[in-house]
Amino acid sequence: MVNDIRKFENFHIVLWLIKDVCWVMHMRPAGMFMIVPTISMAFFIAWRSRKDISEFLHNIAVCMWICANATWMTGEFFFDDDQLFRDIASGFFIAGLLVIGVYYAFFLPRSKQSSSKRLEIL
Repeated sequence: MVNDIRKFENFHIVLWLIKDVCWVMHMRPAGMFMIVPTISMAFFIAWRSRKDISEFLHNIAVCMWICANATWMTGEFFFDDDQLFRDIASGFFIAGLLVIGVYYAFFLPRSKQSSSKRLEIL
């Protein structure tokens, strides 16, 4: 299963890079078009990884990051880099950090505890 998801992740990087190249090169139609497959693939990867809380939460954070990127790009393309779009993008970035924070504050310590208990039993 890991190899299966890895292929999607690798393809997702290609989509993301195309989107960002379009952004940097001011290719508005292509950049806006690339938002859909890039975000779709990110959420698909997150859904596929839902059985592993570490992978899932990290992938949700990536989804938030791409949503932030897409929002920021849209603001630059069509709204003269309006502060509102940067604020919305910041909200997505902060949401991603919160998701990661929850993992490292709550789930990771629990998994370390349970693995050390398993070692004690052995």
